[in-house]
Amino acid sequence: MRDVDAVGRDGPNQPPPLAAMDTYGADLALREAVAREGAGWASAELHAYGALAGGEMVGLGMQANANRPVFRPVDAYGRRIDQVDFHPAYHRLMQLGIEHGVTGFAWRHAGSEGAHVARAALMFLHYQADQGTSCPLTMTYACVPALQQAPALARAWLPRIVAPHYDGGHRPAADKAGNTIGMGMTEKQGGSDVRSNTSRAAAADGGYRLTGHKWFFSAPMCDAFLVLAQAGGGLGCFLLPRFAPDGALNGVRIQRLKDKLGDWSNASSEVEFEDAFAWPVGEEGRGVATILQMVALTRQDCLIGSAALMRQALVQALHHARHRRAFGRLLVDQPLMRNVLADLALESEAATALAMRVARAIDASPRDPAEAALARVVTALGKYWVCKRATAFVNEAQECLGGIGYVEDTPMPRLLRQAPLNSIWEGSGNIQCLDLLRALQREPGVRDALFGELARARGAHVLFDAEVATLQRCLDADPDALESQARWLAERLALALQASILLHGAPAPIAELFCSSRLGGAHGLAFGTLRDDAAVALLLARALPPDMGPAPGTGPARAIPD
Repeated sequence: MRDVDAVGRDGPNQPPPLAAMDTYGADLALREAVAREGAGWASAELHAYGALAGGEMVGLGMQANANRPVFRPVDAYGRRIDQVDFHPAYHRLMQLGIEHGVTGFAWRHAGSEGAHVARAALMFLHYQADQGTSCPLTMTYACVPALQQAPALARAWLPRIVAPHYDGGHRPAADKAGNTIGMGMTEKQGGSDVRSNTSRAAAADGGYRLTGHKWFFSAPMCDAFLVLAQAGGGLGCFLLPRFAPDGALNGVRIQRLKDKLGDWSNASSEVEFEDAFAWPVGEEGRGVATILQMVALTRQDCLIGSAALMRQALVQALHHARHRRAFGRLLVDQPLMRNVLADLALESEAATALAMRVARAIDASPRDPAEAALARVVTALGKYWVCKRATAFVNEAQECLGGIGYVEDTPMPRLLRQAPLNSIWEGSGNIQCLDLLRALQREPGVRDALFGELARARGAHVLFDAEVATLQRCLDADPDALESQARWLAERLALALQASILLHGAPAPIAELFCSSRLGGAHGLAFGTLRDDAAVALLLARALPPDMGPAPGTGPARAIPD
């Protein structure tokens, strides 16, 4: 009986807890991509944040998701306060993210080539620890180009928006050292069709007064929001503060918090505008064009977030497989499991490489028209394809853990609940594919920039060359027939782009395996169907340092009291 009790307590043949780690230092593919895309100079900052993301922030993410935001419409005396309360772990995650540059690093280092690549890597690391806080962090980072269309607002707000300070207090923005920014675009009747918005904006009091609603209004405790509303001259973009200029609570009435599939640490709400004060950002009638400057960057972060989910799911699967035995061998030594894990590692490495390449295109856009044209199209490509792949990827990684991967004690259920979000948020798959098609057909320089990028790898692989030629012929065909095939086109272009990056940036066996499996048809419809074992050992060795068990003296992440 003593042996049975010991077995029950010690849990033989179960993996040890995953040790605290530097998630940047442990990710060779990410480090190579960051250096390749021009941000190797930020390695000290990335290693520092990687240690937090793989240490303290792991526990914080668990707590923030276990203790969801709570909506308080009124105070104890019945006065309307429209306040959302968050667990202390949420505020600590926000503090760490902002202090370490997830929101402001790129803007504070705007003169340094690769600043947006370094910032993309910071977001990649943060997202692995917690996904919900990444929403307000993303929107705060992404609002800058839109606000620059209103110079007076930019002078007043941007110093606080890009500052490395977080203040989650319920008070006016001007009273804080740092501000966060949210966004409200969609309405009940229109969704992605924002031109059908019915919210109204009327000039008054040195700004505008807004009446209407927003169906999805994420992170409602931000200090201000970029929103769309119909003005006299057409749909306009407005900066809507949570507190009006006189210090009173603005007329933004939270109706309820959404009960979401995942993303539990973040609050998403439905709101009504009751004569809410706002300032115009850009011209009336140009609201979509203005806010799309923000959306281009939030879409980039959807791509980054999905790539980060893949990476974290892969880490969990590899750690489990290295410690769990079945049928006399470690799982990681079983040939079929090695195929699955290597296939996941290949997909993760390609997703990471694409995310950092998109970040470099965005970074170089102000200096290089060709990179600006490339950013216009590869953001949609990456957002569509990587976000679409994430859910199946995380589910496959979850299966590597077996039944324990379906249990809430592990991170896998949270990762799986989160995975579908990025393919929906900021424009679903069809929106991305149609946007891609529109850009390729109508916007000067976009097609040339994309195929110019692909040409960098011309001659490196016969399957790649054949794929690019096929894509060029497809785009030269009847344009009216392309709309129904836009998903096929986006998928093939994304795979070709990933192949081109790997062909001139990754070890040759990995690039070869990607081309043969993703472009040459030597792959099934599920992960784990690689037909060539040549690069399996290399992929597994690159994916995670082999000794990631509990480090001596390593305890659990620092807890924050409830």
